[in-house]
Amino acid sequence: MTSSLLLPIAAFMLAATSVGGVLFALFQPRLAGGSPLDRRVEAIAAARVATVRVAEGTAEKARKCSVESTLREADERQKGSERRKYKPSLAIRLRQANLDWTPRKYYLISTSVGGVLFLAWLGIVGPVAAAVLAMVGGLLLPHLYVGFCRRRRLERFRGLFPDAIDVIVRGIKSGVPLADCLKIVANEASEPVKGEFKTLVEDQALGLPLGDAVQRLPERIPIPEASFFAIVIAVQSRTGGNLSEALANLSSVLRERKKMVGKISAMSAEAKASGGIIGSLPIIVGGVLYFTSPDYVGLLFTTLIGNVILTACALWMATGVFVMRQMVRFDF
Repeated sequence: MTSSLLLPIAAFMLAATSVGGVLFALFQPRLAGGSPLDRRVEAIAAARVATVRVAEGTAEKARKCSVESTLREADERQKGSERRKYKPSLAIRLRQANLDWTPRKYYLISTSVGGVLFLAWLGIVGPVAAAVLAMVGGLLLPHLYVGFCRRRRLERFRGLFPDAIDVIVRGIKSGVPLADCLKIVANEASEPVKGEFKTLVEDQALGLPLGDAVQRLPERIPIPEASFFAIVIAVQSRTGGNLSEALANLSSVLRERKKMVGKISAMSAEAKASGGIIGSLPIIVGGVLYFTSPDYVGLLFTTLIGNVILTACALWMATGVFVMRQMVRFDF
């Protein structure tokens, strides 16, 4: 009886083992991760993906190195322009002021101003004081005039430059090449942006690469905004990228800087007014005393000791005005 029950059980176990073996042989490759052919294909694909990633990493690393090299060169160029900016030659200052003067004409004007001042002061003060005042005026007045024209031109360029960048951004977004956008600004913008971009386009027309032509802009217009623009163009020309987005961000930065300049000017206006009043009070009081009591004040102009005292006081006043001016002057 027992043997009759064990025989079907043994037959069932043997059949189940056989069927299990057959199923394992059929489905084992899939359970183990695919057939050898699939594994080979996956290995080749993985190697190809790894190669692509390595190539992308290499390209990204090369792009970063190119960007760093471009920024390093731009920083060195900016440092050199800053050194030249604080000690520009007379010819550079005249060109930046947009004056058609030569250095020789400048010196002739200085000499003429000094001669006129000497003749004007000679009837009021002694010859020594008249000579000193004429020399100071002949050297100072033309210098101040050139500096005033230069600052006014640079400030006007700073105010119009963001609008010119916006024109370039809209042109690039509409599919116009960058060179044609620069020509549009050179033809349609207002001075001094028009003249500087016209010079840029002319340099490019003579065969100078666009990046090098733009790098000359900060040399002619020594302001940070022009340097920023040159850096953006230089980086884009070497590494590529979305130029319209970069220039749009630059335009926003320049407008924010303009707002900051306005805030600083408003905050320092009281200090500037106080310095101007303090610096002008001695001159006003001396003039009033000269017209009300000419004999009392005339000793300063008719005697040698008075001339020396007057000269020393003028030097001390000039030193005080210079110190107060530096205290309310902000560069950023």
